[in-house]
Amino acid sequence: MDVKRESSAVIGFFHAGVTVRDMDLSLRFYVDGLGLSIKMQSDAAGPHAEEIWGSPGAKAQVTFLSVPGSDVVIELFEFRDVERHPASARPPDYGAGHFCLYVTGIVELHNRLVGMGYHARSEAPVAISKGRHAGAQAIYTIDPDGYHVELYELPATI
Repeated sequence: MDVKRESSAVIGFFHAGVTVRDMDLSLRFYVDGLGLSIKMQSDAAGPHAEEIWGSPGAKAQVTFLSVPGSDVVIELFEFRDVERHPASARPPDYGAGHFCLYVTGIVELHNRLVGMGYHARSEAPVAISKGRHAGAQAIYTIDPDGYHVELYELPATI
């Protein structure tokens, strides 16, 4: 990464990470359902990883997914050898998270996910009729672990 270094400054975006219960189930959603591609898979373990996570003894299978049309990477973790608990995943709960993907054909993409057995917070993509997002459509889909992935289709006029 070739960037000008300033003291105490954010200089870019590397990835968004999601902890998953079962990597295979999650890859069905992210790769087969959303169409992201696997960039790299590996195991993460060792003293550096354990110290970064603050979880002694933890190991994880890590999969990096490429987001088409961008340099953004989604990192999926399936942790092993450590006690795990499900997180709260309702949008109004603090600590919950989501990431947003630009899409085309949002209705068809939503229908494909529903056909695969996945759900969303609303019955269908929501058409935004007012404000600076007028003409766009959006929906919060839900991955196998309850994590929200917002799909956002830009207005045709952009």
